[in-house]
Amino acid sequence: MPTPARVVLAWGVVLLVLTLINARLAEAVTPELQRAEVLSGMTAVGLMLVAVLWTRADPSKAPRRDLQGDQGLVLDSDLDESTRDELGWGSHMLLTASPAATVLVYWDQRVLLRRGLVRDADFQPGAICQRAMDRNTTISLVNTNLFPGRHEFDPLIENLPAVLICPIGHRGVVVLGGWSERCFSRSDEQWLKGWTERLRTSLECQEPRSPR
Repeated sequence: MPTPARVVLAWGVVLLVLTLINARLAEAVTPELQRAEVLSGMTAVGLMLVAVLWTRADPSKAPRRDLQGDQGLVLDSDLDESTRDELGWGSHMLLTASPAATVLVYWDQRVLLRRGLVRDADFQPGAICQRAMDRNTTISLVNTNLFPGRHEFDPLIENLPAVLICPIGHRGVVVLGGWSERCFSRSDEQWLKGWTERLRTSLECQEPRSPR
């Protein structure tokens, strides 16, 4: 239970005890006293309920998994220098500023980057990645054990506990694999979406222009 919830619970218990003591020591039971006892009792129970709900709303984080893989960085050799710099900077920030264990960037039917924990396995977008690209929306798998299609991400690292998939338009995705269940926050998701938009611009700019 978080410390603030413990404090609220303690005050609720103290208030309830004082209410019972006050009722027991009263020399006469008047309508005013009864109303005061009911209100103070309801307040005490309300505080204890707030403490319980607070605990449920702030569950303890799942322990970090012992994921199997080698630390590494694999970049597509055909990328220009500015795109390589963008991929290197963005992936480094994701691995250091978020609970990501591995990063993969897929664009136009090829893997441009693997970083963090990596393994030598062929990655092809499955149903979940395809849905993210088709709908152009970020998909968060907070606990992969609840999703039958989780094996789509085994080529990154086997048995990833959490996965965040952000589309690069309709042509690619950035996939983050987390160290534990429920590890990615809303701010992690917003940061990833912002960097993905920037990356998309960089990838589209490196494409050769058609002659007029």
